[in-house]
Amino acid sequence: MNAAYTLSNGVRIPAIGLGTWQTPDGETAVAAVSHAIACGYRHIDAAAVYANEQSVGEGIRKGLSDTGLRREDIFVTSKVWNTERGYDNTLAAFEKTRTDLGLDYLDLYLIHWPAVERQFRNARELNAGTWRAMEELYKAGKVRSIGVSNFYPHHLRDLMEDCSVSPMVNQIEFHPGFMQDDVVSFCKANGILVEAWGPLGTGRMLSNETLLTVASRYGRSVAQLCIRWALQNGTLPLPKSVTLSRIEENLRSDDFVISAEDMSLINAMPYCGGSGLNSDEIDF
Repeated sequence: MNAAYTLSNGVRIPAIGLGTWQTPDGETAVAAVSHAIACGYRHIDAAAVYANEQSVGEGIRKGLSDTGLRREDIFVTSKVWNTERGYDNTLAAFEKTRTDLGLDYLDLYLIHWPAVERQFRNARELNAGTWRAMEELYKAGKVRSIGVSNFYPHHLRDLMEDCSVSPMVNQIEFHPGFMQDDVVSFCKANGILVEAWGPLGTGRMLSNETLLTVASRYGRSVAQLCIRWALQNGTLPLPKSVTLSRIEENLRSDDFVISAEDMSLINAMPYCGGSGLNSDEIDF
């Protein structure tokens, strides 16, 4: 699987990534990540708050050793958590993540959630300070690209007015029944790649009758259908699993094409399977 997107700064990013949210720390994470690399993944999505970055890093090293690949053959993402917002905190958080992963640099670093007015009177200034640290890391070559996660258009507008380097990525919840059209449209209009976390609705899509019917037409699993659907909508899916066979199956989602009719059918699905998280109302 060699498909990739090109970010606004020219960096290429493999078009399907392995998510590591909820992947248990320890041998489970090591096995999942190393197996993913061995079977063809070239993109690993991590985050400090997942509390498994040391094991993810060990899995990356094992995967590289087992395959003979080099560090530069793998695209690795992490994210600064909400408790570490602000300029100084973000720089320190990056160093901890880099050390935990055992890497000299990251390919992508994201603000995990926006600071919002519900929690902070100075939310805009807090986001700007966090982003200033991200820009410094980027300009110093410690990260190859920078972006955000779970940002709505109004968060992005404020940030883009306050920054000198625009976000290259926005990682959002995106799956059938929850497309966030307003966010996706804004990002596409501004050269920001949308990454899809929870592309399977954290498993809630797998028993959906509409998706089961459509998937059967292609002889594919619902998971493969959802991943392919995300790709055909121009987003970058980040499926997660610790089951080795499913890790492999999820990657085999770019060798078939969903018809325009079926894409329209899936796109028109009513709201279902969403996490319920609202970026303007978070309290964590």
